[in-house]
Amino acid sequence: MRASFPFSAIVGQDEMKLALLIAAIDARIGGVMVFGDRGTGKSTAVRALAALLPPMPVVPGCRYGCAPGQAVCPTPETHRPGKASAPVPFVDLPLGATEDRVVGALDLEKALGHGEKAFEPGLLARANRGYLYIDEINLLEDHIVDLLLDVAASGENVVEREGLSVRHAARFVLVGSGNPEEGELRPQLLDRFGLSVEVRTPQDLKQRVEILKRCDAYERTPDSFAKEWVKAERKTLKRIAKGKELLAEVVVPDAVLTRASELCIAVGADGLRGELTLMRSARALAALEGDVQVTETHLKRVAPLALRHRLRRNVLDETGSTARIERAMETMFAA
Repeated sequence: MRASFPFSAIVGQDEMKLALLIAAIDARIGGVMVFGDRGTGKSTAVRALAALLPPMPVVPGCRYGCAPGQAVCPTPETHRPGKASAPVPFVDLPLGATEDRVVGALDLEKALGHGEKAFEPGLLARANRGYLYIDEINLLEDHIVDLLLDVAASGENVVEREGLSVRHAARFVLVGSGNPEEGELRPQLLDRFGLSVEVRTPQDLKQRVEILKRCDAYERTPDSFAKEWVKAERKTLKRIAKGKELLAEVVVPDAVLTRASELCIAVGADGLRGELTLMRSARALAALEGDVQVTETHLKRVAPLALRHRLRRNVLDETGSTARIERAMETMFAA
């Protein structure tokens, strides 16, 4: 099996990598939306992070990736003795995927060949406890968007069709990418993403040359290239593991919560989901860096990620969302 491109070997795109690490620490943040140019390593970064994470324990023989002891599992653990593990899933959802392919449907082979009613799991089942990646998500069909909204909100996929009734867990880190110039993303779906990242084609000559060198080295000898980054990958994995372990102990002082709410009010963020995401992201960042208390520094670093896609458009202000957030923070934290 060909080695994946190492996450640590990705040049630049620090904001995107930080957002993915934060989402890996706390999946409740709600996924990552990546806006920007094509060919900037978006899918490579997500696939690399999924490959970096250690195998997850699963119910032996379960086609839904359920964790042992999970309450809702179409394959009861009692019927599948023993222990098993599986790689963290990375599922690429194509734009032309049908509803049956996404949520699952009747297994026609068993129905026609054996007269049995059996369920064939879809992409949501394959992505459970892993990553669901959608490229050009702004071009996704509306009815598929509606399905994703329902599942993202509940964490479960419920299928009622052809005499079948199936319910299974579908909790995943949703990562979408798109170019705003090719079409707007529905506000309902955009709001479901916890973090938003803007990526651009690198303009630094040395950086671009280094990217070319690493891509060429990986294409020529992927296994040898991956071995060169083993130490860096282990270091990143250790940071993630320690961050997950520390997360429950991280304290968010009332003063920081107050600052978070003040910032959301100042920039006019819709709803309270922005504040919740801002708090969770700051806590995950603190855990990632080994800190047991969230500070204003953590808050300022994650604020653009958590809020830039939640701002109302201001026809009198032509500056982008990021500039508005940074301007608000300069005013607030200078006081």
